Amino acid sequence: MKLSTKGRYGLRALIDLAKYSTDEPVSITSISDRQGISERYLEQLMGLLKKGGIVKSIRGAGGGYMLAKSLEVISVGDVLRALEGNLELVDCPGLLPEDGCKSADVCVTKYVWKKINDSINQTVDEIKLDQLVAESRQMKSDAGERIDCKN
Repeated sequence: MKLSTKGRYGLRALIDLAKYSTDEPVSITSISDRQGISERYLEQLMGLLKKGGIVKSIRGAGGGYMLAKSLEVISVGDVLRALEGNLELVDCPGLLPEDGCKSADVCVTKYVWKKINDSINQTVDEIKLDQLVAESRQMKSDAGERIDCKN
């Protein structure tokens, strides 16, 4: 599995948003300036995150985006699924309850795919946004506020 720029940039943008939206909305322009991500692309990403119930938009002067939920409940898995869709490495029909693979009853590799898929989902669901924000604050570097280097 390889994440696209949607997942990588979207997570960076969301961490930035979480750091700076404690009291008021954060504009796309300010996230773009800090993260080096185009405003047009950020608008697309925020639309997906809004549809996923992770952010909310505030219109008007001083508007922008804020988190729709608490930092402690938003997982990396929530973010990546909103941006990328299904995170499973292998779509094995043998794991489906109905209309699955014709050889599911004799195929043992389905257990390998299930274990890999479960491990990926468990890992990204255990990492919460508040942990990443805390880590980000500890890692301030001479390169500025950018959260991720060249990813």
